[in-house]
Amino acid sequence: MPPRVRDLIKQLEKAGFYQRAGRGSHRNFTHPRCPRVLTLSGADGDDAKPYQVAAVRRALQEVRP
Repeated sequence: MPPRVRDLIKQLEKAGFYQRAGRGSHRNFTHPRCPRVLTLSGADGDDAKPYQVAAVRRALQEVRP
């Protein structure tokens, strides 16, 4: 069973990402050490798509000390 969008958001916030402005169900996350913006779409209770899980995993690896 894939993780929920809310679980990915918790992982990002725990790693120091913060939410920027987004439109509708889109949320944009930035981090001082990550050169790009990470966008997650969907409601909190939706299942995360495989590409979203991969993008979060990549972003967390980039900011890991």
